[in-house]
Formats: sequence, structure tokens, C-alpha cells
Amino acid sequence: MVKKIKSATSFPKEKIKILLAENVHQSAIEVFKRNGYTNIESHKGAMNEAELLQAAVHFHIVGIRSKTKLSKAFFEKANSLIAVGAFCIGTNQVDMNAATNKGVSLFNSPYSNTRSVAELTIAEAIMLMRRAIEKNAQLHQGVWNKESKNSFEIRGKTLGIIGYGHIGSQVSILAEAVGMRVLFYDVVPRMVLGNAHACKSLSELLAASDVVTLHVPSLPSTKNLIDASSIKQMKQGAKLINNARGDVADLEAVAKALQSGRLGGYATDVFPYEPESNNEKFSSPLQQLPNVILTPHIGGSTEEAQFNIGEDVAMKLVDFMDSGSSMGSLTIPELSLPLMQGTHRLLHIHRNVPGVLRDINGILSSLKVNILGQYLKTNNNVGYVVLDVDKKTSPKLISELKTVSNTIKVRNLF
Repeated sequence: MVKKIKSATSFPKEKIKILLAENVHQSAIEVFKRNGYTNIESHKGAMNEAELLQAAVHFHIVGIRSKTKLSKAFFEKANSLIAVGAFCIGTNQVDMNAATNKGVSLFNSPYSNTRSVAELTIAEAIMLMRRAIEKNAQLHQGVWNKESKNSFEIRGKTLGIIGYGHIGSQVSILAEAVGMRVLFYDVVPRMVLGNAHACKSLSELLAASDVVTLHVPSLPSTKNLIDASSIKQMKQGAKLINNARGDVADLEAVAKALQSGRLGGYATDVFPYEPESNNEKFSSPLQQLPNVILTPHIGGSTEEAQFNIGEDVAMKLVDFMDSGSSMGSLTIPELSLPLMQGTHRLLHIHRNVPGVLRDINGILSSLKVNILGQYLKTNNNVGYVVLDVDKKTSPKLISELKTVSNTIKVRNLF
């Protein structure tokens, strides 16, 4: 965890306005308050476009989860905005290009709910193999159906993991611990954990697995990755789990395969369309089908995961505000910065074009600025320069830096 920044900033922290939507965990609020940020407005639900546009001009930090959408129009109005925290894994709800062009740093928490999703996946594999969902439904209807037909242990069965990143690899470890043989397939070379075996193709994995679980991002290349064609490559009666993204499995194809018996069971926590609130009715072609587990995107919805996400993202935001460190930012180049005593620290975000650093150094030279530290990092779109200068530096420096061609944002940190 990032340490609490002890140096004082030149701006009054109590005047930094923070907006948190979608019931961001209390742990985040405690991190902000512990570090001197007390001007916090918190909302229980997601905010719509009209509400966000109205709020855009007032806040310096905005925290959201997966339901609140930050559009290009929002960033165009958000002239005071310094940083956004996505208190979740994904950032599809944020217009990344608009945030980058505005010089707004975006942070998320890609790993904090890994264990929660992995545990749910293993639990679903067990329940599908035992057909416990059907037995549960029958008991609720008064039917006592005590039989072992088509109910199996997962010990000795083969689990095929599609996507061997942080969640997929954690599933791999848990699966081996309960006695499963683990195969995985990933388009990116991955370090093999335990006794898992890397498959050379998706077809190889599908043909050999008793249970297939998806842990891939939502990309054009993964849309409907599991469709009628790929289901035909699976074992007869194999089980399928999707706790990744709603568009990586073709639900119509899955439903037909379940009805025909080609698939022996299905569990999913994600859907192509998900209700905006708990008051909206949910509909899916998978409803009322046997041996199907449907959960409302709760893979990361454990107290432990939400606590960890709250702390993780809030500390990244605090570190960025207090020191300028951008480690973990998805829009601003990542810089890990040392704390300097007895200096002014200035942050300059600009479009990544040739000549900007030359112009910055020209200004520093003309004003006879004593540079105690200078840090530069670029990505494809923007450059990020951090300057530690002598406290006796001319107050003209900020205004002069703002005149540099292709400047996006300049901030005096302390």
C-alpha cells in the first residue's frame, strides 16, 4: 500500500471537492479523511448524464463504479477535474480519450477483487458438476429427488481456463487445490503456475475440458468468443462458466446448447445488458433453464473486495494529489516520485509532440530557475513533466509554463 504523504501541499485540502457515486466503500472515504480531504459528497446510486454534467464544473476528484458513465461531454465541462477513480476493475464506462485529452488522471483497481471472483468460479464449478441448482429448485417445489445420476466430483476433472491473467491464474491455484487438472489458453505468453498446462489453441482446450471458465477482457477479438461453433468443439455435457464480460459468450447459442443437452450446465455473473438499478426488471434467454446459475454481477461484491478496492483507489488518488505520483494511472504516463524537502513541485501535462520539453527548459533558463529535480514520462498521447525547483523561483513560472504550445494542464503542487 502507498504510504501516507506527509508533506504539506500548497492548496487547502478541505477545498478539494470529491464526488463519489454508486456507494463507494467507506474505506475510501476514511483514506481521504485520514489524508486531510474532507469535502466529500457521496451518492448511493449511479448518476445519470444530466446529473453528471451539472456536477462536472464543481469537482476536482470524481469516484465511480461500473454503472456511472463518464462521457466526452462530461470531460469537456469538467475544467476543475484533476483525477477520476474507477472503484472497480474495468474502465469501459469512462471515455479514456476524453480523459487523456483533458489531462485527467484515471485510476482503477484491477486486482483487488481477484480472490472473490476466483472463489465464486470454483463454487460454481462444484455446483454445476453436482447439479445442485436443479435439486435446490425441486426441493422448493416439494420434490424429493435423491439420486446420483449425472452428479460428479470435481476431483480428477479437467478445468479449462480461457484467459490466464490475475483472475484466471488464481482460479488455477484454487482448482488444483481441490484436485482438478488445469489447462489454460491465453493469447499472451503467461508464466505457468503449479501443474497447469498451457494449450496451444483454444480448440485444444475446449476439446479436453470438463469445465470451461472464461476470464478475458471485452475486446473486438473476444466478442462472442464462445458461440455455436466453439460449443460444438466442447465435450458432450461439459459445463461452462462466464465471470468475465457479458459479450464474450453468445447467450442464444448457449441457451440452445443447454436445451439440447450439448452443454450440461452454465453459470454466469455478467450479461450483455445489465439493469441500471435494482428496480429495473432483468430478462435473459437463460432464465428457467435447468442447471443454470445466474448471479447479478456480484463476482467482486464481497465486503473484503470492496474494502480493498476502496483503499487501493483512494490511496492512488491521494498520492497523485499530494506528490504527483501517477503510478497506476491509465491516462497519464506513470511516474513514481520521491518526496523533496524545501522545493516547489510543478506538474506539466502536455500533448506528446516534439519540442515541448525544449520549450519548458527554455522558460526555466530565461527565468534563471534552479532545478533540483526533473522527471519526464510519455505515452502515445501525452507527456508528463514534474519539476522540483528552488522555493525562490519567480511566481511568473506557472503562467509562463501555461503558454507552452500543446500544454494541457499545469498544476502547482507545493
